[in-house]
Amino acid sequence: MLFNSFIYLIFLTALLPIFYILPGRKSKNIYLLISSYAFYAYWDWRFCGFIALLTIINFYIGKNLGSASDTVIIKKRKMLFWSGIIFNLGILIFFKYFNFFIGSFGVFFSLFGTSTDDLHLNLIIPLGISFYTFQNISYVTDVFRKKISPEYSLTDFALYVSFFPKLIAGPIERPGNFLPQLKKKLAASKAQLSEGITLIITGLFKKIMIGDTAGRYVDNIFKNLEYYSSYEIIAALLLFTIQIYADFSGYTSIARGSAKLFGIELMKNFEQPYFSKNISEFWRRWHISLSNWLRDYLYLPLSYSISRNLPKEKYFGLKSDYIIYILSTMVTFTLCGLWHGASWNFVIWGALHGLFLTVHRSMILNKKALTHKAVRSLFRFSGRSLQSAISIIFTFISIVLSFIFFGLVSLTDVAIFFEKIIFWENSENTLLFTSVIIAYGAAVFIFDLLEYKTGSHEFILKIRSKGIVWGILSAIFFVTLIYMFIAEPLPFVYFQF
Repeated sequence: MLFNSFIYLIFLTALLPIFYILPGRKSKNIYLLISSYAFYAYWDWRFCGFIALLTIINFYIGKNLGSASDTVIIKKRKMLFWSGIIFNLGILIFFKYFNFFIGSFGVFFSLFGTSTDDLHLNLIIPLGISFYTFQNISYVTDVFRKKISPEYSLTDFALYVSFFPKLIAGPIERPGNFLPQLKKKLAASKAQLSEGITLIITGLFKKIMIGDTAGRYVDNIFKNLEYYSSYEIIAALLLFTIQIYADFSGYTSIARGSAKLFGIELMKNFEQPYFSKNISEFWRRWHISLSNWLRDYLYLPLSYSISRNLPKEKYFGLKSDYIIYILSTMVTFTLCGLWHGASWNFVIWGALHGLFLTVHRSMILNKKALTHKAVRSLFRFSGRSLQSAISIIFTFISIVLSFIFFGLVSLTDVAIFFEKIIFWENSENTLLFTSVIIAYGAAVFIFDLLEYKTGSHEFILKIRSKGIVWGILSAIFFVTLIYMFIAEPLPFVYFQF
């Protein structure tokens, strides 16, 4: 069931009274676990057996990793750890990338007159597999590193994997943050109830009134590029930049708000990313749970591995530390792109962000670089506010350009997009699309500005008058409900990942 649907609102409302009637910690956790599986079964009941199997295997891997530290046990722990990593990644790769790799290698084999068409499988990708697989890897890794103790309650571990607000599209929760919350009797405080309701209402507004409405323009244009003018496809790209942010940040707000109603805190996933002054800051503000996961479980181990095997000398005039950064960053973000989808478009998108990050790192490290000197000389005659504005605009343009590969389905569509830009075509709808971009862009900007100025995603609650607070929230919710009645809800963009 979609968060932006009436069935989810009914589901959530029906769960709460029974949850608060239940007396003990265990009964509440079991109830939430059953509810989470019911939520997953609504999509496809067959997925429940699959996620249960993954849960049990990772649970017992974790239990066996929690052992003493003599030589024999150390070897056993390493074997268990790598077995867990290979198992989880193998499941993800098989379901999500098998056909992609077969199709990619098919081009090579066709040169020798061999076809790989018969190897393609009709696989149904389990919903949310990218997210809960990463959570399983986090658990196995953290237990192996002894950052956390193994979980001995199968119910609690199963709830960590399958808790319904975060099951389909995150946030990618760390076991060290989530599991300890299940050790006390769950109950929301008054503050959590207010914050939860606020996040759900504002999240629905972002998703439905901004993300979905902008997305309808985007879908129509991106699926029929050849029929639209140059300006119209640029407008669609800008609207996609607004759509994906409103869509995913709206999802995260609803997920966090839903969890708060049960007394559970999920991590923030967005902190005004389009206000970033550089690409490194962008990745500290955008999809924070994924960025942190990639840093801790891929980038840092990869950097350490490369540094151990790379002699400390210069390569092409560059220090080995910078070479390590380049290699680790490019591999990490290329895989980040592939994680988002089995398409060369996503691979290129990830590689582009890796390139942006290495260029930014170069500008920081090499202060004598011409680009850096040029930027500094430009800023020398400007105030700090202007510097920040120029940096934000430059970073935003870089992000928008990268979204060409993220929003379009295939490289063929990318080629059509660039062809339309090179051979410019005027539009009769320039004013219309400009107005649409300004309207949706202003809505997102106001939300982010209020969050930034107040330091809170629940900024409405900062208003002193409770009557005004609940009046505003009721009005927002009422408008959103009306739109839900008249328009078919769109799936969340990140559900496909």
